[in-house]
Amino acid sequence: MSLVRVRFAPSPTGFFHIGSARTALFNWLYAKHKGGKFILRIEDTDQERNTDESLQSLLTGIRWLGLDWDEGPEKGGDCSSYFQSKRNEIYQHYLKILKEKDRVYQKEGAWFFRLEGERFQEYDPHNKKEVEKVRTKKQTINDLIRGTVERAEDRDFIVWRSEGGPSFHFVSVVDDLTMGITDVIRGEDHLSNTSKHLELYQALEAKPPRFAHIPLILKEQGSGKMSKREKGALIEDYQKRNFIPEAVLNYLCLLGWSPKDNHEILTIETVISQFELADINQNNARFDQKKLAFINAEYLRNLPADTFKKSAQRTLKESGLTNIDKESGYLDAVLAISQEKLSSFEQLPTYLDYFFNDHYFISEKSREKVFKKGNPLERLQEAETALQKIGVFDEENIEAVLKELCLVKNKKIGEYMPIIRFAISGLHSGPSFYLTLKVLGKTRVLHRIDRFIKKLLSR
Repeated sequence: MSLVRVRFAPSPTGFFHIGSARTALFNWLYAKHKGGKFILRIEDTDQERNTDESLQSLLTGIRWLGLDWDEGPEKGGDCSSYFQSKRNEIYQHYLKILKEKDRVYQKEGAWFFRLEGERFQEYDPHNKKEVEKVRTKKQTINDLIRGTVERAEDRDFIVWRSEGGPSFHFVSVVDDLTMGITDVIRGEDHLSNTSKHLELYQALEAKPPRFAHIPLILKEQGSGKMSKREKGALIEDYQKRNFIPEAVLNYLCLLGWSPKDNHEILTIETVISQFELADINQNNARFDQKKLAFINAEYLRNLPADTFKKSAQRTLKESGLTNIDKESGYLDAVLAISQEKLSSFEQLPTYLDYFFNDHYFISEKSREKVFKKGNPLERLQEAETALQKIGVFDEENIEAVLKELCLVKNKKIGEYMPIIRFAISGLHSGPSFYLTLKVLGKTRVLHRIDRFIKKLLSR
């Protein structure tokens, strides 16, 4: 069997869509699994829409996901340029071959590919006129995911546009042919193009690649393909929100493919070892923001402490939160008790604000929950008196003192913890209660409780 060569061929005309990222990933996985080559090819013939900004965003997104390419931009290879805009001589050469074979003809400035078969006239209700159609043999597509599919073309199609540029169908076939692509793995929406491509291969007397059409990604709410306008549709969003790239990659693997043991948290090495095109589901995959957030949280909680700290510092500084380095070891202690509770770095500024700011945000939702249990003034005053007695302000002593208070006052710990947490943080949830008090320190805790008591008394 020849060396597997697959390609990802995006157009730099906008943002990096999650569907395109999944296509790139499946090509990359297949190449890695088969010990083949992953080629990045840029379809930049649409000069009006192509921008360097889009190209750089695309390349950055692919790198961020860790999808290293073997040939393509910045790496080169044996296939001339990997930008279609610089391959015009190659396209002209193959157009000449089709001319010599009398498989193309010119009409209104464009070059059309001539299908072989019986020609007849048929009324086209859309254009409201008689049009020429061709009765051709059906093309049999032995799709590696969908099995045998039969399709036939019934009208000649453009291979070279009147304004002087090759069509998508033509360049796609010529590029795959000249780059030695063995397997074309692309979205299901391209299945309708495949019969055209097979016609071109046959006209050029060339062996076509194997085809595999992966399911579409549907939007989270309702039906329909996920567009660039849908929430969570762009890879750039996850970069800006400081998602873990390995987590996003893990989630993309599960959009249409699943491992044999049905585990959802997978190392990329595990996926590479198991990945087979035949295991890709034929049904369309529905995007699930909650599952992606869950997977990201699992990865975040398991990050090495130093890696977590670097990302956390960057996120906190980008948010404008100051004084995060004001005390030696304090940030480390805050992050150590917070990491296992977070689901994303974008939560950090709100989640940790009160650790670094005495004038922190007060959640009205949290206030409602806490104040449902009655007037908190008496409980806070009792807790303040008990906490003042602690010498070494650590979690063991804090827990022991509050439990003793519960025995003396005949109350449950749940009557004290929520109001204390709200007084010192403005929230009703967060990291471990006792560890939170320990890290904040006795001075901060008592100052905040006393301040809150004074606010209640002044009402």
